[in-house]
Formats: sequence, structure tokens, C-alpha cells
Amino acid sequence: MNNKNPLIILTGPTAVGKTALSVKLAKIIGGEIISADSMQVYKYMDIGSAKIRPEETEGIPHHLIDVLDPSMECNVVTFQKMAKICLQEIYNRKHIPIIVGGTGFYIQALLYDINFEEETDTSECRAALEKIATEKGSHYLYEYLKKIDPASAEEIHENNQKRVIRALEFYETNGYPISVHNKEQRRKESFYNSCYFVLNDEREKLYKRIDERVDVMLKNGLLEEVQKLKNMGYHRGMVSMQGLGYKELLAYLDGDCTFEDAVYFIKRDSRHFAKRQLTWFRREKEVLWIDKSAFQDQDEAILNFILEHLKQKGII
Repeated sequence: MNNKNPLIILTGPTAVGKTALSVKLAKIIGGEIISADSMQVYKYMDIGSAKIRPEETEGIPHHLIDVLDPSMECNVVTFQKMAKICLQEIYNRKHIPIIVGGTGFYIQALLYDINFEEETDTSECRAALEKIATEKGSHYLYEYLKKIDPASAEEIHENNQKRVIRALEFYETNGYPISVHNKEQRRKESFYNSCYFVLNDEREKLYKRIDERVDVMLKNGLLEEVQKLKNMGYHRGMVSMQGLGYKELLAYLDGDCTFEDAVYFIKRDSRHFAKRQLTWFRREKEVLWIDKSAFQDQDEAILNFILEHLKQKGII
């Protein structure tokens, strides 16, 4: 008998269809959903983060959505602390938590209960790297990352300055790449009785869905949402506003590119992001891949597959 608390993870690349499937699963098993999405955690950022609408939750409790102001920085330590509180509350209610979202590092930190408390103060190193980014640009830092930690450079987009600096900061402080550290963490045993599902689809279908979703976001008022955030004082220097869809449209509103270019960049970078997400999940262990095409895109068949594995693990 497994005495560990149960934990279900349902993840996958952006736009693959995690949200709707997770609600159906939660209704069947008496679950509650914890979002592992680095953008949905922010208030006012609804359209660009593809945040679930109240009517779509079908009464299933959703946690870590709309909990931080966009002026605040959400990082892996913040997420882990908040998520562990949510987990305990869900267990107290005798429900089963389902982690849903595409931020792989957040999921890993929770699944293996990674300890971040012993990290030394790296604020001076971070400030120095941020100064270099200001003076020489993000590309300069990214090229340096490619030299000292090519594995991380493959996973991190050049424009994701926060994560580039984080990786360089780790290297400068510890003397070895953060990709090595992450590989070691993946060898740890799960802190929970867990089932880790990765939902995926054929690349052409996924990329088509990404492009179509961007079009729908724009039709639903993404540009107006970004303008409103800009009017509220939120700017590109904030971690929240570096999110896909936000930084590109802010660049347009600031006169740095055309609207057509901004839309092109959003779609292109979203496809690149999906590719990096899949690279991350392929490196995780004990992952159950769900190829939607193998199930003819039928949610009922996918759910049956998930339920069978949950029974085998004694989670349900």
C-alpha cells in the first residue's frame, strides 16, 4: 500500500487541450485543479494567458489563478509555496489534486519537493547580469548562455530574459550549469503517489491550433487587454509582461513594430515555446504520453486511458 498522498499531473504544450480535459477528469474523480501556469497566476491577464472562464470550470475548484498582481514576480519558489498550501487544503477535503499547466519547472519543483531554501544570496550577481542585459542586450547574454550551458539555451527562448539570467546566475554562483542541476533533480523520487500525463498531438495539428488560438485571442480583445494593462502602469520591464502575447503587443503599442509583425512574432514564438515544452517533458521520468491522434481525438477514450492508470497506481 502506498502511503504517499495522491497527485495527478496533466500537462503538455500550449494549446493542446489540457483545460477542457482536466475539468472532465476532475468531475469524474472528485478532483480539484491547481494551475501550473506562470501567466494565469496574474490578475487582469485573462485573454493572453488563455485563462479558464468561470462558466468553463463547471463548478470544479481552480487554484492559483488570479492570485498575484502583475507588478509582482512569480517564480518557482513562489509557486511551490503557494501550491503546497493548496495541496494540503485539498487533501484535508479528501479530494484529489490535479496539477494542470505547461510550466515544467514548476511541476518538477512540486513533484519532487525540491528544496530552494539553501540557495545563497545571488542578488548581486543578478543585478550585474541585469546591468549587462541593459547595456549590451538580451542577445549578448543568450550567446554567453549557449557557450556555458547549451542544454539550457536549447530550452530557454532568447527573449525570456528572466530565465536566461536565472541560468547564468546559477552557473556563476555554483560553478556548474543549471541543466546539470535539473537533471539531478529528475533522478529524485516523487514526493507523492503520482501519475504524470503529457497530452500531445501531431505537430502540424498543434501548430495550426496555436495559430488559430492567437487569432481568437485577438478577436476576443487581446490588444485591448494589453492596452488596459499599459494604462494601469504595467510595462515590459515586469516579469508578467514578458509573457507571450503581451510583450509583442506592448512593442507594437510602443511603436517598435507593426501590428502585423507583432501577430507574426506571437504565433512564431508560441510554436517555439510548444517545442521547448515538449523537450522539457521528454526529459522527465515516469511520464505517460497521450498522443491525441492515437485516440482519434476522443476525450472519452483518453479519459478511460487516464482512469485505468490511476486505478493501477491506487489513486482512485
